[in-house]
Amino acid sequence: MKKVTNVFWISIVLIALAVGYGALAPEHFAEVTGNMESFLTTSFGWYYLLIVSVMVIFCLYFLVSPMGQIKLGKDTDKPEYSFATWIAMLFSAGMGIGLVFWGAAEPLSHFAIDPATAEPGSQEAFRESMRFTFFHWGIHAWAIYAVVALSLAYFQFRKGEPGLISSTLRPLFGDRMKGPWGVLVDVIAVFATAVGVATTLGFGAIQINGGLAYLFDGIPGDSLITQIIIIAVVTVLFMVSSWSGISKGIKYLSNTNMVLAITLLILVIVLGPTLLIFNMFTDSLGSYFQNLINMSFRSAPINGENRSWIDGWTIFYWAWWISWSPFVGIFIARVSKGRTIREFLFGVLLIPTFISFIWFAAFGTTAIDVQSSGVDLTGLLTEETLFAVFNELPLGMLLSIVAVLLISTFFITSADSATFVLGMQTSNGSLDPANAVKLTWGIAQSTIAVILLFAGGLGSLQTALIIAAFPFSFIMLLMMASFYKALNLEYKAIKRKR
Repeated sequence: MKKVTNVFWISIVLIALAVGYGALAPEHFAEVTGNMESFLTTSFGWYYLLIVSVMVIFCLYFLVSPMGQIKLGKDTDKPEYSFATWIAMLFSAGMGIGLVFWGAAEPLSHFAIDPATAEPGSQEAFRESMRFTFFHWGIHAWAIYAVVALSLAYFQFRKGEPGLISSTLRPLFGDRMKGPWGVLVDVIAVFATAVGVATTLGFGAIQINGGLAYLFDGIPGDSLITQIIIIAVVTVLFMVSSWSGISKGIKYLSNTNMVLAITLLILVIVLGPTLLIFNMFTDSLGSYFQNLINMSFRSAPINGENRSWIDGWTIFYWAWWISWSPFVGIFIARVSKGRTIREFLFGVLLIPTFISFIWFAAFGTTAIDVQSSGVDLTGLLTEETLFAVFNELPLGMLLSIVAVLLISTFFITSADSATFVLGMQTSNGSLDPANAVKLTWGIAQSTIAVILLFAGGLGSLQTALIIAAFPFSFIMLLMMASFYKALNLEYKAIKRKR
């Protein structure tokens, strides 16, 4: 089970070709991938809106369905991790570093730079900024992850199948998933995971560099040498963690992440505009639920300007979450053995959504309050926005230091989780992939990030990842159909026995 499969070699070749193209011809690569992404978001935006909404409905159905009492595992299986540790692990893998990166920057952008429909800087833009940020990071995002994780956990732990994406399609296609078609499905998943984490390593290094440069005068901003040093240090740390196994390294890191995140969140709420934060959270929560259906299907077919905003934000996010769903879904499935479907969906769908809402209410409201006070944040790089906001608060240096630590630990956890997932996917679904395989993937991810930072092709590779989300979306639809077919048959059999 621990030996690498053909998926490993095929994926390595495809990733090498993509990275080589991005490194040797970054401008042409950017043009080609940019044109492809533009075509997909413009021509298939309606498709992304529909399928993600279907995924939300799918998850909510099983949350309340009698089938939700069935366990992701044998009836006697117990969860491997406490509820708090489980939430910390799935949250760290799923959203962690993105919340820190965009916590202040996205609401600020929707308010002052590029509102969805309102006038920049207006009260309506303020309300709208929080509502759409909640929308992009809320139930829809976690439903995408939940679809993959739920299907994998059910087939792996309940039915005894290998922990591979291809295994979840066997109720529909039978043993054909053991041949070339199954390899194709798994290669797409591995490509998305490896490239997605490599781009995150690159952008994470850029943000840590931005934070350190903002904090300390002697450190240059946007320095390739500094970013490579950061990636090297992080690589050593996440490989040490990966070597120790999922029950030690990732578990301890995830709990550390949550402690740091909660500490930073409380400090921002206390030191920022506290009353405004709570008022905006409450108002935005109501506005989110009130406008949820409209936002879910909003395509602005006859308003080119609004349509462009939807393509650049909502459709981009939906494609981005889909591209990340193999990695996050496989990891969440791995740590969810022994929980019922209902408990799983409650933990994956609702709790992280609620935490994200509080986070954006605190950081977004604080950023907009700083902007409204006369400090212009709109000209800063995205990675500098958070630190510029902290600079206007009491104990700003302390907040920035905690933020850099949090970004670093989220960074390490994501890379650590990814090496584990890639090891699983290229070792026939092994629950304990060989350290040599994890080491290989860890070095590969870091090498990709460094090469593309050097060549300036990191953004183009991110665009390529968005393109890869399109074929994987069809696999996700098949996964939902396969899961429903298998679970419905089992539930009927259980009812007959009663």
